[in-house]
Amino acid sequence: MALDLLVLRGLGLGDLLTGLPALRALRRAFPGHRLVLAAPTTYREILGGEVDAWLDVSGPGPVPLDTCDIAVNLHGRGPQSVAALRAVGPRLLMSHTTGPPWDPGVHEVTRWCDLLRWYGLDADPADLRLGSGGRTGPVVIHPGAASAARRWPPDRFAEVATWLHGAGWPVVVTAGPGEGALAEQAAGPEGVALAPTLRELAGLVRGARLLICGDTGVAHLASAFGTPSVVLFGPTPPVLWGPPPGPHHVLWHGRTGDPHGRAPDPGLLEITIDEVLGAARDLLEVRVT
Repeated sequence: MALDLLVLRGLGLGDLLTGLPALRALRRAFPGHRLVLAAPTTYREILGGEVDAWLDVSGPGPVPLDTCDIAVNLHGRGPQSVAALRAVGPRLLMSHTTGPPWDPGVHEVTRWCDLLRWYGLDADPADLRLGSGGRTGPVVIHPGAASAARRWPPDRFAEVATWLHGAGWPVVVTAGPGEGALAEQAAGPEGVALAPTLRELAGLVRGARLLICGDTGVAHLASAFGTPSVVLFGPTPPVLWGPPPGPHHVLWHGRTGDPHGRAPDPGLLEITIDEVLGAARDLLEVRVT
């Protein structure tokens, strides 16, 4: 019977995708173990094939598992996640409490690869891809984000959508849970607003000519599929959460703030419609594979 290798990452879609290189490194390092991921099962249809078993965990725990051989904390550095993993009684716990010091200035993908390297495992931060699409789909605009601080105004998205539509590019505006009204507003008078399932959203992003969105999980789908993207950053610098090198254009005015704020971040509001359209035109006219 295989021993369990438990990984905790009870966060959102973008968080899970940035942890993918570390997950793959663990799979390679411990091929005889059963890789068990403790994360929201909402995302299993995107990454289900990367692990052997999935535990539905949102937040730092507890983890519904009796025991494991190795536990890896890819959730954070707080005491709750560490306690949740210690409660399972692992022979080995990999975490920032027992391993390297926490560096607040490192990119999220690199952070977890560095953690594994500290324990002697080989991890490649570039191992992010889930595949690629045909680039024959519409331009996808995703105006939503988990907090208002990271949402560029929907009327500005609507102007972008209207210009793209007038230039002959098909445009689809997508909504996350509870964001239907936001998508309708961002679609403008001629755009199409959709509320896709996660699987449908992933399919749209995979085949899209271009994705335009804020600093949110959908941007990491574009990174995973190699889809060209224009990503608007506000309170959080892209050096921490930005896309990898490739067909991506990051817009950021150099200001930082509260990523959980209840109003659009002032730095995000400094990004103009012309800047977004300029970046979109560059990526639509110059194909990068």
